[in-house]
Amino acid sequence: MWYQKIIQIFKLPDLRNKIIFVLFIFAIFRLMAKIPVPAVNSENLQKFFNQFQIFGLYSIFSGGALEKISIVMLGLGPYITATIILQLLTMIFPSLERLYKEEGEMGRQKFNQYARIATVPLAALQGWAMLSLFAKQGVISNLSGLNLIATISTVTAGSIFLMWLGELISEKGIGNGVSLLIFAGIVADIPTNIGQELSKNDPSLIPSYLLFLLMALIIITGVVFVTEARRNIPVSYAKRVRGMRVYGGVSTYLPLNVNPAGVIPIIFALSILLFPGMIATFLSGVGGGIGEFAKNAAHFFQDPLVHAIFYFILVILFTYFYTMVTFDPKAISQNLQKMGGFVPGIRPGESTANFLKFILNRVLLIGAVFLGTVAISPSIVQGLTHIQSFRFLVGGTSLLIVVSVVLETMRQINAQLEMREYETF
Repeated sequence: MWYQKIIQIFKLPDLRNKIIFVLFIFAIFRLMAKIPVPAVNSENLQKFFNQFQIFGLYSIFSGGALEKISIVMLGLGPYITATIILQLLTMIFPSLERLYKEEGEMGRQKFNQYARIATVPLAALQGWAMLSLFAKQGVISNLSGLNLIATISTVTAGSIFLMWLGELISEKGIGNGVSLLIFAGIVADIPTNIGQELSKNDPSLIPSYLLFLLMALIIITGVVFVTEARRNIPVSYAKRVRGMRVYGGVSTYLPLNVNPAGVIPIIFALSILLFPGMIATFLSGVGGGIGEFAKNAAHFFQDPLVHAIFYFILVILFTYFYTMVTFDPKAISQNLQKMGGFVPGIRPGESTANFLKFILNRVLLIGAVFLGTVAISPSIVQGLTHIQSFRFLVGGTSLLIVVSVVLETMRQINAQLEMREYETF
């Protein structure tokens, strides 16, 4: 039973210490998220986030730190951005591609080091841009000179510190540290959401709550199934005789994820979709024809139906784009050929690459439609139930991150428990 596994986890000193260490890091993260930078206007801050929804997405990843303009308001965004940029640069620079894909663990460590170095200027640039925007909108007092430099240095150091905490979790805790910190930021608002709903004290909302819970359960179940879904391609290895020994001659499979792109397409699509509306809102204050056009454009992009249609289409397009960047059928077929592997009934080399591409495109269609549906599901559920809290339970990027982190952490904990069971024999 599940409770017996929890008891077993806390009976093992090593595993118990790892979990306590992760919870301790979470506490540090939440404490830092409550420390604001100086001279914040709370009223203007609330108006700003009501007007620009894209910053609400960024605030989710920072655990609400951006909404409070805390010293860690950038969260892990600069580090994630640096990693994605370097992954895209592997398409341009062959030496970087070899480092990332062909040089094993040492190559990945050096690649991660490049990402850490790139995080510093990205965090400083993003911090300057955010502070300048907040100052123009009256959210914080105008910063200049040493005050601006000190504040930018503070938020940059906060982002780097969070990156270091994530790596500490990966090294001394359990699970992926960066993912766990993002997970902690997403679920941190649960007590606040519960308090908001209990404060309403309206019995007529009970049917809406029941419908919300039912739809959330269905969506979460679907996300778990699709996240775990694989398309297994059979692979056989030819027998090789070396001296008196025979190697190979085994059959295995190559797993293709139904959703290989993860949450990246939703992040890309939402950023692209909200950007025109944000620019139009900025320009709507300008007089003349430009201001009138900007007002009409802002109204167009704020239409719920238009938003949902474009959101769905962009998620599908970015799913194909990002998968093609990160998954190379030709490289996989070459590696199989080098190791003496082949797909039964398919010639090695170019034919295998074309076969993998064909299978990937068919599987990816299901994954892309699934991602698009998950992306727009919060708007659908909230439109039916009129419940604005617990948004991360009914879809979007937050739900995908929460489900992925929980499943991965459970796998690692189960692996730790099974390893100790073998040690008892």
